Amino acid sequence: MPGSLEPLDLGIQIPYHFRCPISLELMCDPVTVSTGQTYDRASIESWVATGNTTCPVTRAPLTDFSLIPNHTLRRLIQDWCVANRSFGVERIPTPKQPADPALVRSLLTQASSESNATPSRLTALRRLRGLARDSDKNRSVISSLNAREILLQVVFANIDSELSHESLALLVMFPLGESECVSVVSDSDRIAYLSRLLFHSSIDVRINSAALIEIVVAGTRSPELRAQVSNVDEIFEGVIEIMKNPISSYPRALKIGVKALFALCLVKQTRTKAVSAGAAETLIDRLSDFEKCDAERALATIELLCRVPAGCAAFAAHALTVPLLVKIILKISDRATEYAAGALLSLCSESEMSQRDAVAAGVLTQLLLLVQSDCTDRAKRKAQLLLKLLRDSWPEDSIGNSDDFPCSEVVIRFCCS
Repeated sequence: MPGSLEPLDLGIQIPYHFRCPISLELMCDPVTVSTGQTYDRASIESWVATGNTTCPVTRAPLTDFSLIPNHTLRRLIQDWCVANRSFGVERIPTPKQPADPALVRSLLTQASSESNATPSRLTALRRLRGLARDSDKNRSVISSLNAREILLQVVFANIDSELSHESLALLVMFPLGESECVSVVSDSDRIAYLSRLLFHSSIDVRINSAALIEIVVAGTRSPELRAQVSNVDEIFEGVIEIMKNPISSYPRALKIGVKALFALCLVKQTRTKAVSAGAAETLIDRLSDFEKCDAERALATIELLCRVPAGCAAFAAHALTVPLLVKIILKISDRATEYAAGALLSLCSESEMSQRDAVAAGVLTQLLLLVQSDCTDRAKRKAQLLLKLLRDSWPEDSIGNSDDFPCSEVVIRFCCS
């Protein structure tokens, strides 16, 4: 706990019985095991998860692994924190209790039973979604009770209803097994339904639909089944339109949109459809808005689309493409650098204008730095190929004025070989 360490330096002693016997830190969620000993929940769960079957203090066997919240001790700890807040001690929050498997099972039954009234089923789904949002442990409990299969049935058995939309919102919080993914992608009616939802009036429904599309496409090994999904009419238009939403209002939209677009673009024969739907313009326009992991995925998608002539033409036509790709080199991550270099290589191989734009944007400096860096071997190979490709495009004094770079002689050799 951040506030529990600093007070010790100020002479504030944490009472012994407030400390977890395992971590020796102030307990945030004290629970009692079958031997009567109390531990912080995170510590004892980690102890048991690593295969231990005894009580850490008494060494007695744990007759069961139930963890009973010690509310009295937790309230005493909170009171102590409040009493010592002038010394920088922060009050621990009241922890949310893990989902009770019996309750989860009951809610799943309530949600899936067609004999129940719709409001009752919706209430159950919303309670389950609230539990799932609370913690990874809750999601694990829900998933272990056959929830994914149940939710898939509800989503596709209640087409265009609030039940379907609420089930979809819960379903996308869980990873699906390959058999579950195949059950979706191999059913043209299910994919057509998800494609229609990409144009729903509710942005949340649209985002959740894109999320499920990404999950099932990424989770399917069959190239043929992936291609069936990517070939569905307007699926690219729907996904790309989601990415255009303001990130301040819908932060999930850009993240989910680029994940879905990347998964769909793994199918080579449908990349032209992505370009026709406006993928190139949207990716470049939103590139600066992506967080690190999503930026890597966006750049990987750009490189994939640059491998088809239509993609190269679309990216080359955007005035910001080449300057942005040059700027990104060595700025975000090794992977991002590799993808940016690959995209530039494709663009410059097809367009003299892109070559001139790259040189004007300072690609020489970036490539000199790249070949000297600890970046991936693939990124360096792409950089070397790009240097060779652009050797006739440098201004006459470019290489000669590169004395600041220790390996400029090596680069000259690349360009002259």
